[in-house]
Amino acid sequence: MNIAVILAGGSGTRMNNHSPKQFIEINNKPIIEFSIEAFEINDNINEIAIVSNESCTDKVYSIINNNGYKKINKVINGGKERYLSSFAAITAYQDYPDDTNIIFHDCARPLISQKTINEVIDALNFHNSVAVAIPATDTVFKLDDCLHFIDNIPNRSYLFQAQTPQAFKLSLIKKAYKLALNDTSFAATDDCGIIAKYLPNEKIFIVIGEKSNMKITYAQDIILAEAILKDINK
Repeated sequence: MNIAVILAGGSGTRMNNHSPKQFIEINNKPIIEFSIEAFEINDNINEIAIVSNESCTDKVYSIINNNGYKKINKVINGGKERYLSSFAAITAYQDYPDDTNIIFHDCARPLISQKTINEVIDALNFHNSVAVAIPATDTVFKLDDCLHFIDNIPNRSYLFQAQTPQAFKLSLIKKAYKLALNDTSFAATDDCGIIAKYLPNEKIFIVIGEKSNMKITYAQDIILAEAILKDINK
């Protein structure tokens, strides 16, 4: 069973917008609708859950009802941190079979392709943990402790920029979060970071993503997303 969990709890403070980022429009359609529809139309996705701020729940339900989405089974209240939103979803599905695939996707990446979704699901047939990433195109500097001088220049061939989805067998991500939340020194990170730290022997398989699977962070990203959509729809 493949369950897409759309993380839509962001506040969008860097957008200089009074509306949460997930409701800002691209080509007259809220960002959240792009992300929902990508998984709604995918034949391999059985169910969708949306994790949202409690204050936005009514708006999320309104979008669901207006569009007639069929696969959304849960709207879950998220937490202040990303990991708390992921954990809320894991808790909501904790009684599902252990081999259930939980596919986390950031709502702020509205241009996720069917190709990437399908490749993530295919990879879950052979791996317990799957992430999407693209090769780093810029040289990266590792700075010293003062954050003023270059300490090291890592080989770019080994550097990839993380995207989403990040996907896991339910039993595995439940185990990792249990260990993380019992750790008094736990520091917030993404789901792959939790697997890497608390289940270090678990290898995370990488699916090569696409540049179009960009994250909407700043106001100018809207312009870029609209340009990408225009190119896709030619």
